Amino acid sequence: MLCNTTWDNRLDIVYPVSGFVVGAIVGLTGVGGGALMTPLLILAFGFSPVTAVGTDLLYACITKSAGTLAHLRQGNVDWRTVRWMSAGSLPTAAMTVVALHAFLPDTHAISAVLSVALGCALLATAAALLLRERIVRHWPRTDTTDRGKSRNPIVGMVLLGAARGILVTLSSVGAGALGTVALLILFPRMPTTRIVGTDIAHAVPVTLVAGLGHAALGTVNWTLLASLLVGSIPGIWLGSQAASRVPEATLRTILATLLAVAGLRFFV
Repeated sequence: MLCNTTWDNRLDIVYPVSGFVVGAIVGLTGVGGGALMTPLLILAFGFSPVTAVGTDLLYACITKSAGTLAHLRQGNVDWRTVRWMSAGSLPTAAMTVVALHAFLPDTHAISAVLSVALGCALLATAAALLLRERIVRHWPRTDTTDRGKSRNPIVGMVLLGAARGILVTLSSVGAGALGTVALLILFPRMPTTRIVGTDIAHAVPVTLVAGLGHAALGTVNWTLLASLLVGSIPGIWLGSQAASRVPEATLRTILATLLAVAGLRFFV
C-alpha cells in the first residue's frame, strides 16, 4: 500500500472543515477541488503526492456528484456537452492510469511525476482564473448558432475532454478554471452558471475513472477521504445554491494567488 497512514487525532476536526471550505468554493465558482485540496493535503497536512492525488480524485467525484444534483435542480447542466467531453476524457484517464501502472512502478517515481504535473496545473489554473475574461474576449471564434457554438464544437469538446482526462489523472487538477475557460471559448454565450454546472457534472465520471485507477495503485487514504466528505458534501451544496447570487471576482483573485504560490512551491 502506498497510502500515508500517519494520522493525528488532533487534526480530526480540521479535515471536515477543510472539506467544507473547499466544497463551498467549488460550488460557488466551479474551481478549487483538486486545485486547492491536493496542495493543501501535501503542503499543510504532510501527505505524499501519490496519496493526496489518489484520495482527492475520489473526494472530487463524490463531492461534485452532490454539486451536480444542486446545479441540475436549477437547470444548469448541459448534458450534451458533458457526454461529448466524457467521450474524450474517460479513455485518456483510463490510459493514463495504465501508463502509471506500467511505466512508473516505483512510488518515488510516481511522486516525482505527480509533483511536476501538479505544479504546472496549479500555475495554469491560477493564470486561467486571473486572465479568463481576456482569454475569452480575444480568442478567435466562429459562432453560428444562438448558443454560441463554434462550427465544429464536437471536435473541440472531445479534445478538451481528452486533455482533461490526462491532466486530472496525473494531478487531480484540470477541471475548474481551465475547463471553465475552455467551455467559455467553445460556448461564449452560454450563461456562466450553466458553464459551472456543466463543468462540475463532467468532473464526476472522469474523477471516478481516475480515482478507481489510483485506488488500484493503493494511493487512496480511505479514512482521510471519509473525513473530507463529512464537510464537503454540505459545503458544495450550499455553495451551488448561492452560485448565482455571490460575486466571484474577488474570490477568483484570492484563489489565483493561493494557487500560484502553491504551484511555485512544487518547483522550489
